[in-house]
Amino acid sequence: MHTQIKSGFILAALLLVLLAGCSGKTVVESDLRIRGAPDWVNEGTQMLNDKGGRLFHGVGSAAPMGDESLQKSTADERARAELARVLSSYLTVASKDYSAAAGGGGGETVSEQSVSRQIDNLTQINLSGARIIGRWRDKRTGVIYSIAELDMKRMKQTLEKAEQMSPGLRDFLKRESDTIFDRIAGDNS
Repeated sequence: MHTQIKSGFILAALLLVLLAGCSGKTVVESDLRIRGAPDWVNEGTQMLNDKGGRLFHGVGSAAPMGDESLQKSTADERARAELARVLSSYLTVASKDYSAAAGGGGGETVSEQSVSRQIDNLTQINLSGARIIGRWRDKRTGVIYSIAELDMKRMKQTLEKAEQMSPGLRDFLKRESDTIFDRIAGDNS
């Protein structure tokens, strides 16, 4: 009996070591595994760099609710909320990079609270440029999925026009936004 327990612990420990060794670069794979669904449904919310450019994608869904129009708009709003989440994460990383760069000897004094406020405003401003680029209904469950997209080019155009952003942050984002995106998305090509 003790031999079986020891063997079980050893096997579990080996599995943990193998999993830790495989935890290098994150690969987005379908965790939903919905048969017949478009790739974007199964891949979910993400940042990706492909032939279409650097893109922010947010995916949302809504269960059947008796009113198809309401169901679609609910899925759309949830997709936009997911897009806001990923965009906010991106801008938070960018603001930390900016604070570190500005605090490291640049002429401009940076208040993290001020930068954080600017980032929140930028997230809201940029979401106005987001658009729903697709919907899909799961025939088996009736769930509707929506995907919202914001491309980096459009985000940069919006940032250039943002009036309540410090010039230093604006210049930093103009110069570093693609590099930060690639680092976060895991695509350094």
